[in-house]
Amino acid sequence: MQDKASHDPILAMFPLGDYQTNAFVVADESDPGRCWIVDCGQRPEVLLDAVDASGRTPAGILLTHCHHDHIAGIDQALARFGPMPIRCHRAEEAWNQEPMLNLSAFLGAPSTATPPDGLFEEGDALPIGPGWKILHLPGHSPGSCGFLHEPSHTLIAGDTLFEGSIGRIDFPTSDADAMRASLTRLLELDDRTRVFPGHGGETSIGRERLGNPFLQGGKPAF
Repeated sequence: MQDKASHDPILAMFPLGDYQTNAFVVADESDPGRCWIVDCGQRPEVLLDAVDASGRTPAGILLTHCHHDHIAGIDQALARFGPMPIRCHRAEEAWNQEPMLNLSAFLGAPSTATPPDGLFEEGDALPIGPGWKILHLPGHSPGSCGFLHEPSHTLIAGDTLFEGSIGRIDFPTSDADAMRASLTRLLELDDRTRVFPGHGGETSIGRERLGNPFLQGGKPAF
């Protein structure tokens, strides 16, 4: 993992596990010797090895939401690097310890992960740095969030918006109306905004506005 230009806050992206869930290494704006992990899915060894090799100290783990495929590697990260803060949205405080809620039971392999020791809501400061903003984007799950780096027009979108698709809304705790509202909100962002989703490749708000079949005429179409 090599440092990118200072204006690019995402140092690396790693698709992990059976569901190719994207995990991110993000620069700490206040300390060049530190980084943050955003989501930490199944079999995270390539991610952890890259952090080790970078010479940066992981300062904590931020979760876009607490479904199994985004939390399954947390305990391995803690075993490798020692105790560190884990943060998620308040609406999913209990999910890491609840297989029915984190969907691991739904997938046939009930499992848990170390719970968060801190919670956030929209409007709270993100510890990564002052350039970051929390967007609460419920729909896929009640506590789904995006992390927007306003100076670089960069969004870590979780499972709300994908390249050519959107997050699933057929889970027990999903909400189609909330997803429509969240997508409408994302469409208010600048077309230049780079979108790093929870699955699949990088895209942009402008590209999805024009070509995403779930977003037609500048609004959700489902």
